[in-house]
Amino acid sequence: MANPSPTQSALPIQPVERPILCSPYSEPTAHWVYDQESGAATQMEGRRPASFWYRYEDSSTRGAYQRALFAEEVRDELPMVNALRTDVKRWRQSKYEGATQVTKDLLAYWWREDRPRRLFFCQLEAVETIIYLNEILLAGRKPRFTPAFTEAMQANLRDVPGDPALPPLIRLGTKMATGSGKTVVMALLMAWSFCNRGQVTSDARFPNAAVVVCPNLTIKERLQVLRPEHPQNYYAAFDLVPTRMRPLLQSGKVIVENWHTFLPQSEHYEAGKSYTVVNKGPEGPEAFARRILGDLYERAPILVFNDEAHHAWRPPVRHGDTDGVPDEARAEFEEATIWVNGLDMLNQGAGIRCCIDLSATPFYIGGSGHSEGAPFPWLVSDFGLVDAIECGIVKIPRLPVSDTTGRPEPRYYRLWENINEDLKPGERLSGKAKKPKPDIVYRKAEDALLTLAGQWVERYGYIQEASNAQDKTPPVLIIVCDNTDVAEVFYCNISGEQEVETLEESDGKQKAVKRTVYGDGRVFPEFFSNREGFKPTIRIDSRLLAQAESGDPNTTRQDAAEQLRRIVATVGRRGEPGEQVRCVVSVAMLTEGWDANNVTHILGLRAFGSQLLCEQVVGRGLRRIDYTPDPETGLLREEYVDIYGVPFSLIPFRGRTTKEPTPIDRPPNHVMALEERRAFEMRFPVVEGYAFALRRNLVTADIGAMQPLVLDPGEIPTAIFVSPQVGYRVGIPTLNDPFQIVEQNREAYYASTHLQAIEFQIAQQVVQAL
Repeated sequence: MANPSPTQSALPIQPVERPILCSPYSEPTAHWVYDQESGAATQMEGRRPASFWYRYEDSSTRGAYQRALFAEEVRDELPMVNALRTDVKRWRQSKYEGATQVTKDLLAYWWREDRPRRLFFCQLEAVETIIYLNEILLAGRKPRFTPAFTEAMQANLRDVPGDPALPPLIRLGTKMATGSGKTVVMALLMAWSFCNRGQVTSDARFPNAAVVVCPNLTIKERLQVLRPEHPQNYYAAFDLVPTRMRPLLQSGKVIVENWHTFLPQSEHYEAGKSYTVVNKGPEGPEAFARRILGDLYERAPILVFNDEAHHAWRPPVRHGDTDGVPDEARAEFEEATIWVNGLDMLNQGAGIRCCIDLSATPFYIGGSGHSEGAPFPWLVSDFGLVDAIECGIVKIPRLPVSDTTGRPEPRYYRLWENINEDLKPGERLSGKAKKPKPDIVYRKAEDALLTLAGQWVERYGYIQEASNAQDKTPPVLIIVCDNTDVAEVFYCNISGEQEVETLEESDGKQKAVKRTVYGDGRVFPEFFSNREGFKPTIRIDSRLLAQAESGDPNTTRQDAAEQLRRIVATVGRRGEPGEQVRCVVSVAMLTEGWDANNVTHILGLRAFGSQLLCEQVVGRGLRRIDYTPDPETGLLREEYVDIYGVPFSLIPFRGRTTKEPTPIDRPPNHVMALEERRAFEMRFPVVEGYAFALRRNLVTADIGAMQPLVLDPGEIPTAIFVSPQVGYRVGIPTLNDPFQIVEQNREAYYASTHLQAIEFQIAQQVVQAL
């Protein structure tokens, strides 16, 4: 990192040199803390308390400009989460007292240190918390210790509809940073519920039917691995269920649906078509539940998982009234209304045991009618981004902390605000927004783009030149734009691809025809320019993707939409349509559901009005590439994502100070089978034990044909009596004889040899004889 210039003010917060402090497989033992006066970072022992942060403007005598630059973070506790952390830890130390034997066996299996793929502490703690609430507190049981999680806190788990006649939803929220394994957590909880129900089929605490609700088709496809019958299911891939319990797991069923299926069905809809003459009336709760659940309806009550659950909040107004909702929040408001109303209908029509909400950002957005940035009241588990960074679970965001301009704050930190400063009248669009013209945005952001793209080229070179890197999948640069016009300008300048309109003559008439023309882009054309048959730069068209989500009846448009969605969904995956994508230009479509792990650079060119939006965008670059711990320290190695233009309030971590790559910049050496040698692949089973099975000459017992064994004390003596023989005598000695009589029996044999051992020896002789 470059040192501040002599005219540059000291940074309010100083970066730390060693961000990763803890193992990902055990409870955190240290964390970074900042002094709010000096900005100095100090390593503190112990775990960071669960909390959330929000910004406020300093009320000192500084000017408005300085107050904006030095706005501080204020922390509020999450008392419910901290109480449950204490209780769950004590419950863990008690060996899960009060839980079922199946639960105890599963938790012991998941905590094993010799697992080929160990589970993260944050995953297991989230699972333990949900299980503790379901099996102990919500079941009306009490642990031996006095819980810190009080009965008054339990009331926050009830999401009450506006209509008091409707039953409340039991909601349990888990906050987990992007890339920390939320899908695995869902699989663990399904395994816990299904195995318990399979063991005791009458125990309604454990549903054997689960519904996963998600925000889009990409996530829906990705979450199919939660179905036990899926070929790539997570239960087998991550070895989540012992072999002996797998039949119990198979008794459960999972369906994955978009929230779009919660839209009320038309009153004129019948057998897949709409008819004017059909008027069935509004869809009731039971009909709604049967339509959504299908065969699972008979298994109610069900378990519901809300993935990306920050969309599933209850608006404070009834009947979906959007009066007074800002335009920018209207779409989110309507989605939240449909999502939660659908959950209420399922709860009425079938019954929901509980909703398990998973999100990296479970906070209310601006315009929701709730306090912006406030956490959902049903949050019970928290492992946020800073915790995940300190445990090495995710990549480390590197944000600008200084530059050579002499500014108190580097220009590329709030790039959009700096672009909008001092715009001349001719550089703004006409209308209400007064935003800069797209070509002006490009001209003022080109230096940032070239700088960041240069870092991408450096990273790309390491991957291509490294002798130990078999995987040559390129890194990805993401550009998040303010609107479609800005995105179009950046896309054309980077890719060199343009749509031109020409006049062609057909049937004696001239007709305007659009054609795609390829040329060299203005940003490292040898890497990012598109050409026929090879498009390293793609633009995400929100409208086209929306057609893929909704199922546009126009086949041509639907095919194009699905093709784009497949490319976007497979970025960075070998052998898939998105394998060679290097640059993604978008507006706001990368806020979630994108699990590419090769994103290394992000450029933000839009307003970021909340830290929620910042974290959602930054989250697209957080997934790690390599999870191999350092053999010397046992910690995961640092991986970085460089971010310009996203003013994310986070602990700043120091970047590289020289042109030499740090070890983590070099691609990992993945060992994998070549496709042409797949037939020679060797697989090793996970062996839990050995059992010998007699497959031929099976032994059967024909009781009726057996000769009965009669034990007659008159025929078989149970004891004998002996006495010493002195001299010669006539006749049989009796107990009344004056000689010493000694009883002899089989008590010693019976004391040393158990009946089961005798039976085993007999069985052994039979088997050997066969």
